[in-house]
Amino acid sequence: MATQVFVNLPTADLDRSKAFFEGIGWAIQPNFTDENAACILVDENIYLMVLTPTFYATFTDKTIIDPSTHLQVQTAFSRDSREDVDAMLEKVLAAGGAEPRPAQDMGFMYARDFEDPDGNWFSAMWMDPKAAEQGPEAFMAEQEQQASGLGHA
Repeated sequence: MATQVFVNLPTADLDRSKAFFEGIGWAIQPNFTDENAACILVDENIYLMVLTPTFYATFTDKTIIDPSTHLQVQTAFSRDSREDVDAMLEKVLAAGGAEPRPAQDMGFMYARDFEDPDGNWFSAMWMDPKAAEQGPEAFMAEQEQQASGLGHA
């Protein structure tokens, strides 16, 4: 069996949260959704559990933060291309999400951050497959070497 990932997030408004995630194309799993929580299918093995603060507090003795004022975790989702990153952000913004800062374009990697209506922070990102394989420093060094070699041809 493949490993499944469940990311638990607080929400102040469960219905608003469900509408947002459905608006970006993710599905609600009704068997694990009730008045306290919603299970959101992101991908075959990735789920978001969006929980009311009272219910979330039953899982821990720690303080549940308010994601509109504090950042605990940033969850990044890979996309197949830069265009897919931009398309995801179009859906996010249309569904009521926010883009808290400009896109980050590092050449080998392109990312756009977004927040759900509660302020939970996410990223949509693409990385050049060759950079992922080699590591960013080796990839950039190779790119610089190729660029300088082209200049002397």
